[in-house]
Amino acid sequence: MSFRLDAVGVVHPNGQRALAALSLAAMAGERVAVIGPSGAGKTTLLRVLGAALRPAEGDVRVLDAAPWDSSAGALKALRARIGTVHQAPPIAPRLRVVTAVLSGRLGRWSTARALRSLLHPSDIEGAHEVLSRLALEDRLFERCDRLSGGQFQRVGVARALYQRPDLLLADEPVSALDPTLADATLGALVAQGEATGATLVASLHAVDLALRWFPRIVGLREGRVAFDRPAAEVTPALLQALYASEGGPATQAPPPPGSDAMPGLPGLPAAADARGLRSVCR
Repeated sequence: MSFRLDAVGVVHPNGQRALAALSLAAMAGERVAVIGPSGAGKTTLLRVLGAALRPAEGDVRVLDAAPWDSSAGALKALRARIGTVHQAPPIAPRLRVVTAVLSGRLGRWSTARALRSLLHPSDIEGAHEVLSRLALEDRLFERCDRLSGGQFQRVGVARALYQRPDLLLADEPVSALDPTLADATLGALVAQGEATGATLVASLHAVDLALRWFPRIVGLREGRVAFDRPAAEVTPALLQALYASEGGPATQAPPPPGSDAMPGLPGLPAAADARGLRSVCR
C-alpha cells in the first residue's frame, strides 16, 4: 500500500472546510489523476499525502508510516521519500538550474554534502540527464530568474525526478506549459513512475490530459470524493456533474473551429461513448 486516508477532514484557519470525511487509497506504482473544480480541495489533498499538512480528523498512512505518530527524525525520513511538484516551484530565483535540480536530494544528503553542492554541484551529469528529459539541458547553468515561467515550472519537475521518490505528487505540474510541452512533461513523470515503481498522484485542470495519462481518475468536489473510477468509465455525465458550477471541464487546448466537439466536454468527439473516452484522448 502506498497510502491510505480514512475519513480525513481538514479545516482552514478561516473556518473553511477543505476536506470532509475523505477516504482514498492507492497501491504502490499506481497512477492517479485528481480532477475537480477550483476550490475542490485538490491541493489540500496533496499536502496531506505529502505529510506537509496534519488533518484535523481521520487517519493517514503514507508509505507504511503514520506521519503524525512518528518522531521528528522518522517524519523527516518519510518526507525525503515523497517528491512534490508544485504549481509554483519553491525555488530561490537566484539559484542556478543545476543547483535547483540537485536540491531534490537534500533530504537524503548530509549537511556537509548539501553545503558543498551549493558551491560545486556534486552531480552535474545526473542533473543534465534529468533536464534532457524535459528539453532543458541547455539551461543547466542558467539562473532560475532568467527562465520563462514554463521553463521554471519544468525545473521544478526536474527536481522531483532527480529525487527519485517512492511517492510522487504533482500539483498542476503543467499549468504554465503549452499543449506539446504539457504532454511531454506528463510523459516524463509517468515514465519515471514506471521505471522506479513510484506511485504518481497528480492534480490536473485539463481533463483530456488526465484521461490520456492516468488509468485511474478521482473526481473531487467540495472536499469529498465525487467519483473514483478507471479512466475508461469516466463519462461526460460524470464530468458535467463534477464541474457544474464552472460551466464544464477544461482541456489543455480548445478544439479547432468546426470540430465535432462534444457539448460541455471540449475536445472530445460527439460520437465518443463512455468506453471510448480514454482511447479518444490517446
